[in-house]
Amino acid sequence: MSRPVLTTERMRLEPLTAAHTDLLVELDADPEVLRLVHGRALARDEVVGTFMPRRTRPDADARGLGFWVGWSRTDPTRWLGWWCLIPDGTDRGSAELGYRLRRTAWGHGLATEGGRALLAHAFGTAGLDRVWAETMTVNTGSRGVLRKLGLTERRIRVDEEKRAIPGWEHGVVTLDLDAPRPGPRRT
Repeated sequence: MSRPVLTTERMRLEPLTAAHTDLLVELDADPEVLRLVHGRALARDEVVGTFMPRRTRPDADARGLGFWVGWSRTDPTRWLGWWCLIPDGTDRGSAELGYRLRRTAWGHGLATEGGRALLAHAFGTAGLDRVWAETMTVNTGSRGVLRKLGLTERRIRVDEEKRAIPGWEHGVVTLDLDAPRPGPRRT
């Protein structure tokens, strides 16, 4: 199985490929977008050399998981950001949900809309048992999106490697959601 194109009311999510590199370089060069992710903008060589290989892993794609780029359906040239389901290295039935949007796409419900499409794919097509996510405790916007998607906060841990991020001392919150279980059949 490979990653399918996913559509929502306002977006078209297509599998991320190396052809999208310049879009991701532009996104990761915005210090405000990465303020609560890395604490700083990333240089082109960091994005190309470190993050693009992770975002285009063939083993993830073989399971229907990986990264998608989102485009506006009303303006197909308007790139919105990316969403992902990253395979969990220790649990084959689990994946990490993530997203990163351009600032022009913030505040319009697009992170939630794309997240819903990925959850439907994760639990339906890909047959996962669980989806989880992590964000900085101080990232109230991302925490709100994840809660709207139905994920539940499970734990908070302080990560010394996040010292460059404002509010790092409040920790990283892990949230998760189990696949819906079919209810009893009515006869």
